[in-house]
Amino acid sequence: MIYSKEVVLHNESQSIKNGAASTIALSLSTNYFILFAIAILGASNYQVGLISSLPSIVGMAAMLPAAFMVNKLQEKRRFTAYSIFFTRFFLLIMVFLPFVHSDHIAWFFVILIALMNFPGTFMNLSWQAFIGDLIPAERRNTFFGQRNRTLTFIGMIVTLIAGISMKAFSSSNAFPYQLLFLFAFIFGMLELYYILKHKEKKTEVQLTKHYSPFSKHLFQYKPYVTFLICALFFNFAWQMAWSLFSIYQIRFAHATAFWMSLFTVSNQLSQIVSYNWWAKMANRYSNTQLLIWISIGMASAPILNILSTNYVYLFIVNFFSGFFVSGTILILFNSLLEATEEEHRTSYIANYNFLLSIIAFIAPQAGVFLLETYSMNFAMVISTIFRGLAGILFGIMAYRMSHSNQLDYKQDKMSL
Repeated sequence: MIYSKEVVLHNESQSIKNGAASTIALSLSTNYFILFAIAILGASNYQVGLISSLPSIVGMAAMLPAAFMVNKLQEKRRFTAYSIFFTRFFLLIMVFLPFVHSDHIAWFFVILIALMNFPGTFMNLSWQAFIGDLIPAERRNTFFGQRNRTLTFIGMIVTLIAGISMKAFSSSNAFPYQLLFLFAFIFGMLELYYILKHKEKKTEVQLTKHYSPFSKHLFQYKPYVTFLICALFFNFAWQMAWSLFSIYQIRFAHATAFWMSLFTVSNQLSQIVSYNWWAKMANRYSNTQLLIWISIGMASAPILNILSTNYVYLFIVNFFSGFFVSGTILILFNSLLEATEEEHRTSYIANYNFLLSIIAFIAPQAGVFLLETYSMNFAMVISTIFRGLAGILFGIMAYRMSHSNQLDYKQDKMSL
């Protein structure tokens, strides 16, 4: 689908506004889920691990119907908007959780977060397919770099304001969390409004030309298969430490909501500074080459975190790791789009997200298992080793792709 320059610029503007509202909603909610679960609801380490992993199981169940429905759509805009509403509605339910007096309230919260990912899966898949259609390939690196930089800055400011505001309340007071979740829902509705402001052309749907998300044809496309193997391993190594970071900062370093906000702000500040740099590097070098260095940089984060519980030190470590987080967010998504055939992109994205959901369930549980069985230090070191191995895999992928391109070039030259 080809759009005029004016329409592309309009959609880019609306996408940034939509993303800003989404970022604010997420910054006021997901950043505080684990702290809310531990400080207010008394969640265990196992339940904290489930907060990160259980939504993936729900996402797997939603992926097939989501892909089927998105493939049938002539317009993805309204479908994406409806998905946003049902996803953000769960935030409104969370406002009332502290009023429920039950010994199982922590489990109810875990299940609520998991169920939220059902419409969330529809939302993410439809948005990825939607924005992939609207933004031309030659604009993606530059636009997503600028967009991510802007949204991260907004997220940083919101997180900082929220953290400072929560400093006025005791750590066991549920009221500030209720306010955060309420405002997150309100901004979720703004997110819905701006998605509807995009301009989209209707497309003729031919179901016969779409692959199933589980079609064997997807795995016959070598660029996708190569990317898939490397990306899934990298995500396993990356996500196994997600719960560990929060547990370490809250239980080991005894960080308050204010300091947890500052750690997030530090990470986001680094992302803001580096997004444009990564976008320029992506235009100069291949995405695969950059993923090698991203994996190596990400490998340093777990082991650096456990060297000290000093808050200033952790602030600096989060700033350092944010540089590579921004590269991960930008380059992985662009690599996915680059490794798929445009005609069947929705099916490829659905397949990738489905397999990623399996990884997203296993990885945090693996991290918590290593923590409970051995120690925090052991779990973090294993995560560092795995992240480093992911860099080696991306290196092999880059070599094979370079070798394949050289062979194609020689064959084309011979045919002339």
